[in-house]
Amino acid sequence: MKSHDWIQDLYYKEYVKPKLQPEDFYYEGTSMVMTEHYHSRRGYCCNSKCRHCPYVQEKQNKNN
Repeated sequence: MKSHDWIQDLYYKEYVKPKLQPEDFYYEGTSMVMTEHYHSRRGYCCNSKCRHCPYVQEKQNKNN
């Protein structure tokens, strides 16, 4: 038996995971741009080369 089913996943997605706040993003044309505030709150780098990623400097320091 799976430890997580779709109901638990839906519950997490809709009720547990924090919702976006106005300071988490802005629009540039039709694109939504996530802010450093959002990335910091998320807690990790997604490796998508985000414009406002606060973890880029940390990665560069580890590679040197």
